[in-house]
Amino acid sequence: MKETLQFTPVRMAEQFMESYRKHELYPRWHYENGCLLKALEELYSHTSEPKYFDYIRELMDKFIQEDGTIRTYNVEEYNLDQINQGKSLFLLLDKTGETKYRKAADLLMVQLKGQPRTSEGGFWHKKIYPFQMWLDGLYMATPFLTQYGAVTGEEKWFDRAALQLLLVERRTRDPRSGLLYHAWDESKEQRWSSGETGCSPHVWSRAMGWYVMAVVDTLDHLPIDHEQRGQIVGIFERVANALVHVQDQQTGLWPHLLDQPGRERNYLEASGTSMFVYALAKGVRKGYLSGKFQEVAEKGYQGLLQHLLQTDREGVLSLTQCNGGAGLGGSPYRDGSYEYYVTESIRINDPKSVAPFILAGVEMELA
Repeated sequence: MKETLQFTPVRMAEQFMESYRKHELYPRWHYENGCLLKALEELYSHTSEPKYFDYIRELMDKFIQEDGTIRTYNVEEYNLDQINQGKSLFLLLDKTGETKYRKAADLLMVQLKGQPRTSEGGFWHKKIYPFQMWLDGLYMATPFLTQYGAVTGEEKWFDRAALQLLLVERRTRDPRSGLLYHAWDESKEQRWSSGETGCSPHVWSRAMGWYVMAVVDTLDHLPIDHEQRGQIVGIFERVANALVHVQDQQTGLWPHLLDQPGRERNYLEASGTSMFVYALAKGVRKGYLSGKFQEVAEKGYQGLLQHLLQTDREGVLSLTQCNGGAGLGGSPYRDGSYEYYVTESIRINDPKSVAPFILAGVEMELA
């Protein structure tokens, strides 16, 4: 018997589905589409409502061609962001049996097989960012890689996914706080990278959110007897403990930059908070994390509902204080400074915040 989910996550999801149909769908294969689809997949999993599956198929079929090619996608960009939307292929393949979805998954694996790597085997975030691992890329690629291994029986992909999670944590972890810096440059060539560690200067909330979501979703498909599973679960617990120490005790929310709590212009932010709530609550539900983190997740979710969610006279929900985005390097150059992060845009109902908010809501309802 499927659980009955209550109002808030369902209402937000259906509101966003309608807006995506009208004007907000990315016209190209894009990771933000994948974020929304993942949220809808979780709703479908726990409600069995056909409308969620139908929407996923409708959106994906705008891109997936009969021969398995993907409209607007280019393998040789070697961009980890481009893997994220492909996660829905496994649901579609399972429910329909249509070979085009398997062929499309195989095509994305062509990219991951050739993805440029650091000397230790870590995926570069993009071809245009040489020798750089960003926490963002872990969420985009490792759950896909692990599920592909589970579907095909090709166990080597479990090892490849585990390597990414363990390597980036080891390279980006601040030994004092246990928090993870946004990115690491093995070459130490970038202006934003530390000459000593290669790490970027700050701990961006959403980047750590991407990481903990990557961990909890990868564990769904990593075999229970995989030799590195216990290490990954242990690191998850350690990271979760680090997050507890920087949660705002008054509101339950987490700041935009986790290493600068209370600093002027460092606002309490929706996407990172939503991601932490989802990962912690799911981690407890699945038995990966100690039960003490359920209270932390509940406090964070109540903070979102009380402080960042608004409803207008027509009943439209607005999730506020969503960071529009943050990156490193590129042109114009993003130097990773405090000033850079706090001057990036702040939006309402940004998909990168709404999708994890829905996921968080589903987990809290299940709890």
